[in-house]
Amino acid sequence: MNPSNNIIMLLSRLWSHISSRRRMQFGIILVLILFAAFAEIISIGAIIPFLGILTSPDIVFNHPVAQPFIKFFELGRPEDLLLPLTIIFGCAAIFAGGMRLFLLWAITRLSYATGADLSLSIYKRTLYQPYEVHVGRNSSEVISGIVTKANGAISSVIMPSLTIISSSVLITMIMFALIAVDPFIALISFSTFGSMYLLIIYVSRRQLLKDSRRAAQESIQVVKSLQEGLGGIRDVLIDNSQDVYCSIYRKSDLALRRAQGNNTFIGQSPRFLMEAMGMLMIAALAFALGQQSEGLAKAIPVLGALALGAQRLLPILQQAYAGWALMRGGQVSLEDTLDLLDQDLPDFVTQKINKPLSFEKKITLNKVSFRYGLQMPWVLDSCTLEIDKGSRIGFIGETGCGKSTLLDIIMGLLLPTSGNISIDGIPITFKNSRAWQRHIAHVPQDIFLADSTIAENIAFGIDKSQIDIDRVKVAARKAQIEDMIDSWSQGYNTKVGERGVRLSGGQRQRIGIARALYKQTKVIIFDEATSALDAKTENAVMSSIESLSDDLTVLIIAHRITTLKNCSKIVQLSNGRVSRICSYQEMINNINPA
Repeated sequence: MNPSNNIIMLLSRLWSHISSRRRMQFGIILVLILFAAFAEIISIGAIIPFLGILTSPDIVFNHPVAQPFIKFFELGRPEDLLLPLTIIFGCAAIFAGGMRLFLLWAITRLSYATGADLSLSIYKRTLYQPYEVHVGRNSSEVISGIVTKANGAISSVIMPSLTIISSSVLITMIMFALIAVDPFIALISFSTFGSMYLLIIYVSRRQLLKDSRRAAQESIQVVKSLQEGLGGIRDVLIDNSQDVYCSIYRKSDLALRRAQGNNTFIGQSPRFLMEAMGMLMIAALAFALGQQSEGLAKAIPVLGALALGAQRLLPILQQAYAGWALMRGGQVSLEDTLDLLDQDLPDFVTQKINKPLSFEKKITLNKVSFRYGLQMPWVLDSCTLEIDKGSRIGFIGETGCGKSTLLDIIMGLLLPTSGNISIDGIPITFKNSRAWQRHIAHVPQDIFLADSTIAENIAFGIDKSQIDIDRVKVAARKAQIEDMIDSWSQGYNTKVGERGVRLSGGQRQRIGIARALYKQTKVIIFDEATSALDAKTENAVMSSIESLSDDLTVLIIAHRITTLKNCSKIVQLSNGRVSRICSYQEMINNINPA
């Protein structure tokens, strides 16, 4: 595929993700570009009479075009034209500069506002993806796409695109102005500079694309190395492996910055060659015009206009080329960004959940099987199970037997590959899973805590102003952590640190349990949630949960069989199948036969 056509296709895809409000603002930018272009024509046109009055005042004074102006201001001598023409030229230059400055401000502001929209859209579309997508995705790729590559869409795509558009309009208008002065010289100048830039584009295009691929790949590796090094900081400190992670980071970061540096050099370097060629061309034109019979007196206004035009034209040509180089250099990152932007949003995003799914009788799993992909092994195989409302069900089995996957399916996070799960006879689908999930609170083995207060972590996902502190305290009491929180000087306003680093494992676990209880749902699922608790605290927590409403359904995965002593029945899984369903006493007798 032709690279330029590929960029055009990518821009078309990007345009489809830009809101109607931003599109209207881009239309306003185009109007500003036209005004800036006309301002450039005025400033170039004003220099001819200005230089003419300095070198040949009589010729300008007697020119037919100047007569209405002379009569209006009642000027009697050629020298009287100097002051008004100086003022006109100065005003034209200030107006042109002001328009360019305002256009730059508008383009920059709109570009970054659009970049913010795109970054939010990526984040939103990513958050709304099914759980199965998140399980199979590298978070480094997503974070790099949201933070690094979305920002790159601003500097490498949006701003360069607007720059190329504005430069194209300005170049066209300036060329019309220069052609009016001297068509032959203007066309020769533009064709020379234009062909040089086209040659540079042809020569550099492959290197820019190569560095674009490298920059896109290494930006992911940089984020990945940071996540792994900082995420496992305790092991890094214990193993004294800081140099290993620094080496991994340096390798990726150096390659990334080298690729970015190459693209920057390729984008900026032609400017100096073109400036030198421009000076040589003006010198050659001055020599050629000076040999004519009229001499330099007639040549100076023409040279002045051409010099001013070149002074305007060369930077604009360079801006257009640099914009193309940036877009070419950011092409692969743009492709990655667009892949994230193209993620489908489910239909329910714009729909409110009127009411939770009815749950009055039982949860039914009918021959549920699951695997994560066509080439992956079966995690669950024909699991059939009924869970009555208000029951306490324990799940045991060896590591990897499918316990957590089974609960993910019950929570509606995963849909069965075959078979089905139903609530009171209503099958759970992707469309109604949110209505079912309103009944569910989940306590995982690894509790995620935000770097905020105890109260905000217990009422996780609730706006700070909407938190019911009394409800928070009730949940903390039932989770057996209320006394500990009250002993801290800031109580429920105590900061927990990033990922709860200032708390012990047991404290984090109990805050996770309090979070589930705060939701006041009909189903609570514990995925080895009491593993970090000592036996005494675990017994107190489980007794507190047992004393809750008889309508509350509790599902527990536990690594200690004693955790399940209050369960109405225990489900044993083996190799992805339900191998046994029995009472706690029957399980104990099986483990310790008489």
